[in-house]
Amino acid sequence: MDVSVRSFADVPRALVVRKRAGMEKLQLLDALPINADGSMSDVSDEANKDGLWGKITNIWSSDGSSASNTRTVDPETGEEMLDTIHVFSLASGHLYERLLRIMMSSVTKRTSGTVKFWLVENFLSPQFKRTIGEVAKELGCEVGLVTYKWPAWLRRQTEKQRIIWGYKILFLDVLFPLSVPKIITVDADQVVRADLRELWDMDLQGAPYAYTPFCTSRKETLGYQFWRKGFWNDHLQGKPYHISALYVVDLVRFRRMAAGDTLRAVYDQLSRDPNSLSNLDQDLPNYVQHQIPIFSLPTEWLWCASWCSDESKGASKTIDLCNHPETKEPKLDMAKRIISGDLFEESWIELDDELAGIMKGIISKKSTSKRQEVDHGIKVVKTKQEL
Repeated sequence: MDVSVRSFADVPRALVVRKRAGMEKLQLLDALPINADGSMSDVSDEANKDGLWGKITNIWSSDGSSASNTRTVDPETGEEMLDTIHVFSLASGHLYERLLRIMMSSVTKRTSGTVKFWLVENFLSPQFKRTIGEVAKELGCEVGLVTYKWPAWLRRQTEKQRIIWGYKILFLDVLFPLSVPKIITVDADQVVRADLRELWDMDLQGAPYAYTPFCTSRKETLGYQFWRKGFWNDHLQGKPYHISALYVVDLVRFRRMAAGDTLRAVYDQLSRDPNSLSNLDQDLPNYVQHQIPIFSLPTEWLWCASWCSDESKGASKTIDLCNHPETKEPKLDMAKRIISGDLFEESWIELDDELAGIMKGIISKKSTSKRQEVDHGIKVVKTKQEL
C-alpha cells in the first residue's frame, strides 16, 4: 500500500489496520519480526528497505543506506575525510547556558574532525542565541538551533524541567534534518575527556540507541538505586537501568523502527498517572527496553561522583555533574571540586575563565559595533540639519 502525504499540518489522523492471517508477528512499518520476548529481531538494513519508513528514507538516499556508513573523499588530496559529528544538547537558564558553553569547549578540544552542536532553541535566552554563533567560531565548531512545537495530540507536561526532559527523548525522529545520520546527546553539565568519534563509530549491534548503565561501584549510594528492587527490578528482567546524561542515537535505524512513535505512545499511556515517569527522559527508554532495545555502553563513558567510585574516575571518558541524593551540593561547587587535578588537561575553573574571556570579547565587540552605528546615525542627522 502506498501512502501519500499532502500536508504536515498538525491534524491527527488515525490509520486503522488489520493484520492478515499468518502475518500477526510482523511490524507494520518495517516488516521486522518480533522475538518471543517481545523485542524486534535484528535484521539487516538491506532486509527492511521495503518497509514504509524505508520507502520514505529512500527518497533522500539513492541506495537507502545509512549515511553514517559512508565516507567523503577530499577531491584535491584523495584522502578520506572524517564525518561531521553531531552533538545534541539542551539548556535553560544562565547557569546551564554557562555549563553548556564549557561542555561544547571540552567536546571540541577532544574530538577529531568537525563537530556540529544542535541546541533546542525553545529554552535558550536571547543573549545566548545572539552570541552562540560567534562562540562556536572561537571554539572551532558549528552550531545549529532547532525548534519544535509540542503536538496538540500528545499529553503535555506543565513543569519546565519535565518539558525539557520530554524534548530530550520524545521528538528525536523529527528534530533534526534527514541528512543527520546520528546524534550524540551530551547533557550541558558534562565535561568530555575523550574523543567522541569513538562513540560515533561504535557498532550498536542493531539497537537504535546506546546508553551507559548506572555505576554500582559507590556502595554508600546503592540504596538510592530504586531500580534494583520492586517494580523496576521485576520489569527489567535482568536488563540494566541506564542513565540519560549521554547517549548515541542511530537516527536512520531509529526512524525505520518507528521508535519515536513507540516512545510517544507509551509516554502518552504512562503519563496519565502523574506519579509515573519521575525522571521522564530516563525512565521512558528504560521502561520500553523490551520493545526498543538499548545497547549498553562501557561504564567509563559516564562517570558521576554520586554513583561511581573515586578509583574509577581515572578511566572515565566523560564527567557528569549529577546531583548527589544526600549532599545536594550546588552545581558550581561540584564542578570546581570534581573537575580539577592531574586527571584533567584543564580544570573546570580554567575552562570557565577561557569561556568568560571569549564572552567578554564578543560582548565588547558588539558594544563597539553598536556605538559606531549610533555615532554614524548622529553624523547623518547633523549633516541633514546643516543642509
